[in-house]
Amino acid sequence: MISPAIVNLIYLLSATLFIMGLKGLSHPKSAVRGNLLGAIGMFLAVIVTLVDKQIITYDLIIIGILTGSIIGTVFALTIKMTAMPQMVGLFNGLGGGASLLVAGAVLLEAALLQKGPGLQFTIATCASGLIGAVTLTGSFIAFGKLQGLVTEKPVRYKGEQIVKVLLLLASIYVSVLIVLNPHITMYYWILTGIAGLLGIFLVLAIGGADMPIVIALLNSYSGLAAAATGFVLSNYVLIIAGSLVGASGIILTKIMCKAMNRSLANVLFGGVGAVLEKADESDIYEGKITSTSAEEVAMLLESSRKVAFVPGYGMAVAHAQGMVRALSEELEKNGVEVSFGIHPVAGRMPGHMNVLLAEENVPYDKLLELDIINPRFKDMDVVIVLGANDVVNPVARKENNPISGMPILNVDQAGTVIVIKRSLSPGFAGISNPLFAADNTLMFFGDGRAKMEELVKAYKEL
Repeated sequence: MISPAIVNLIYLLSATLFIMGLKGLSHPKSAVRGNLLGAIGMFLAVIVTLVDKQIITYDLIIIGILTGSIIGTVFALTIKMTAMPQMVGLFNGLGGGASLLVAGAVLLEAALLQKGPGLQFTIATCASGLIGAVTLTGSFIAFGKLQGLVTEKPVRYKGEQIVKVLLLLASIYVSVLIVLNPHITMYYWILTGIAGLLGIFLVLAIGGADMPIVIALLNSYSGLAAAATGFVLSNYVLIIAGSLVGASGIILTKIMCKAMNRSLANVLFGGVGAVLEKADESDIYEGKITSTSAEEVAMLLESSRKVAFVPGYGMAVAHAQGMVRALSEELEKNGVEVSFGIHPVAGRMPGHMNVLLAEENVPYDKLLELDIINPRFKDMDVVIVLGANDVVNPVARKENNPISGMPILNVDQAGTVIVIKRSLSPGFAGISNPLFAADNTLMFFGDGRAKMEELVKAYKEL
């Protein structure tokens, strides 16, 4: 048994490491260090809790550490970057599931030992069960949408908002029953079942265009569920850690909503992301698309002095980031000023493009946020858009469409825009992009990696 003073001291150290870790994650240069600090903080908190509460033996603790390390290593080495959003969504769900199971186990223990749990305990248990269940099932639906197992279109039906409100009210009603009758543990599992249905219906109604926001929001939910479980266990470090995750998730969600000019309510209940009818597509594109070749693009680049790359999810799918770095290095050898325009919601999770390019050792100072690079596009000779669509769609400047008012990268202001894309298919918002038919746009059709390889080769041969 460790003395309470030492336990609290280690908890304080863990909380400090969590805060330092979050601070480190605020910038790409310090993100790896921040992640490591947070992991060390959680490691210390878990170990001291197990030892202090005498939950398991040292042998089992060591086995648990080794098992977790092996699983984490396998995930880290085998997961594809294109599947990273799915993994984040899955981990969010598992966090929510762990919180509801722990709270349920403590409630069951109290009932079996005929303890009289206090008001804080029962309310926190209900909060943990409700939020944890919504997080669990909602995250699994988000995983399914990202993985292609569930349709990316919003699942809409008449009276859907009424169904969600009724499920929420039913969850609250059962929570009241738990507070009044904590010894009837069946109520808790009824609560998690109803809340689980609520999580499914909430995320089913959200389209693929809003997945970055959903991932951030579910991350916040998992933190709030953990904080509630901390009150159930009277564990200070769990309360602190859960609160930090919950708060940071909400802040990130707000940033994502701002980047899409959306309110959170609009994301949850608006159903944006539907694939619209494309009957007018021929009117937008017919006779106006100009295709190009690697040789032609290479000649344009040879005479350029400022070039920008704008990556999107298509770059991740094609694994083209390595070729992007290779071309940028060749350009810089010839004195070309190269930069990268990064939209906050490019890809399927916050920071997706930053991570991909950072893995290829693209200098952090070249990864420019929307507000920084937008004023520079008018001075760019060439902008290469690789796999991006909605984040460069000029339709966002008009009213009455799914992305109206969303801040975009103003690539259409550059001298020449090269769009590398497999086809003219719409992005997650399901609308056509007039940029593809603009007078200063050249379409370079094909697989992103293959086209970038052709481009690198053509440029080197000039």
